[in-house]
Amino acid sequence: MSVRSAPRILILPGWQNSGPDHWQSRWERVYGYQRVEQHDWMRPLRGDWIAQLEDVLLADEAPAALVAHSLGCIQVAAWAAHSRNTGRVRAALLVAPPDVERDDLRQQLPGWAPVAQQALPFRSIVVASSDDPFGAFDRAAERARQWRSALLAIGARGHINADSGLGDWPEGHLLLQDLLKEP
Repeated sequence: MSVRSAPRILILPGWQNSGPDHWQSRWERVYGYQRVEQHDWMRPLRGDWIAQLEDVLLADEAPAALVAHSLGCIQVAAWAAHSRNTGRVRAALLVAPPDVERDDLRQQLPGWAPVAQQALPFRSIVVASSDDPFGAFDRAAERARQWRSALLAIGARGHINADSGLGDWPEGHLLLQDLLKEP
């Protein structure tokens, strides 16, 4: 029996990056996970973000797991729809995917719609809140269905960010650990 090495964990923040109190930033500090940096967090260009993820994945032969928040979820779907290197990813935790096809967000984030609807070729879970101001729960559930991801409803937690009062979000980290276990 072959022993699979533990994947490196890549943090994919959304639009405007994740601040120091965001659970993604806390995980980076506490667990040593690697943030995928972007050239422009304020004016995100889909092609640039996809290329940056591809570059980071190709820079190391170790398998990876993706921990995406908000626009980072849309980035994962767009990358997976075009990359020939999806086999480098073992799993993805997709938290609070925004509805970038909504008129107001389409204007703020031009070029991100339409969202890739293909099934993701790796294990994944979508975590969604019932009162996310950037995307209705039913829209997140539809994304989970399209991507063939598991769906977890966590109640009224806003955009599941620093303003949600999650701290280090240990429940989310347990989700990630469960996702990384052998199926």
